Parts: sequence; structure tokens; C-alpha cells
Amino acid sequence: MPEPVGVRQAQAQRTRSGVLEAAAAAFVDQGVQAPVRDIAERAGVGVGTVYRHFPTRADLVTAVYRHQIDTCAALAPRLLDEAESPFTALTRWVDAFADFLVTKHGLGAALGSGDPGLENLHALMLDTLVPACATLLDACTAAGELRPGITAYTFMRAIGNLCITGPDYEQADAKRMVGVLLDGCRAAP
Repeated sequence: MPEPVGVRQAQAQRTRSGVLEAAAAAFVDQGVQAPVRDIAERAGVGVGTVYRHFPTRADLVTAVYRHQIDTCAALAPRLLDEAESPFTALTRWVDAFADFLVTKHGLGAALGSGDPGLENLHALMLDTLVPACATLLDACTAAGELRPGITAYTFMRAIGNLCITGPDYEQADAKRMVGVLLDGCRAAP
């Protein structure tokens, strides 16, 4: 007896989610050029299953980062509701954003690769994350916790530049420098 459509769809969604999680982990370890066979192995599926859900590498990269971008954007209003101050919410969001950035080995090269399937990824990041950051910055400015005139795009670019890691500049260094940036943006007491 065949499985009901709802059961098959639920299983397909679980498989897709598992592949996305495995790809995200592989991208952290090996960059966006991680072999598909490694991703499939991490997900416990065959290579064909990965390609069935994501026909091209660009489809897989975009899906992984779209999920992570959406998660980071959704964090902003939640933190504003939960944190004791807008600046605390901003600090926590910036920490999550910095974590997102420092684990994206090879994403910059992939974005500049000319692959038409990745062209929309940079715009997606800007269209989704800049408004989330702006909400936090506006709340901080309104509360008198942040210097006025800091724009979300410039602020995020500064964080992005501080999060470019290398042999003598690791994730801990990046996070420390982002903390210095945040401190420098605070309004004078």
C-alpha cells in the first residue's frame, strides 16, 4: 500500500532539512566548494538525493544561506522583545551576525564567481538583514544608547570587514574587534 501524500511530503521535507544542515556544517568546515559526496554522507543520503533536492551547487548554497539569513533576520525583533535594553538586543544580534559571517568560508569568492545562480544571494542578504539591523539601530538611537547617524548598511559592512578571518586573525579576534566597534558606537553617557 503506497504512503499517503502527506507522509511522503513530510519525509521529503525532513530529507531536505537534513541535507541543508549537513551542507551548512560542510561549508563551515570546507567552504562552499565542499564535495557533494561529503554533504550526502553527513546527511545520511545518496549523492542523487542531494541533486534531486538541489540540482546545482548554486541552488544548495543559496538554500543554506537563505535559511541562515532568514533566521538571523527573525532574531532581531525577538531580541528587542526579550532583551532588557535595545543595546543589549543589538549586541546579541551582532554576535549572531558575526557568527554567521565568520563561518562563511569561500562565500565571498562564490559570490564573485559569476555563477548566475548565486547572483541573488548578495541582494537577499542586503534586502533581509539591513532592515533587521536598522530596526535595532533605530531602537538604540531612540533610547539614547547609540550615537545618531549610524546606518545599518555601513554598520554591517564594518562588521563584515572585521569578520574576514585569516591565518593570523581568527574568529575570536574578529569577535573582539566587533565588540570594540560596538563600544565605539555607544552614545556618550
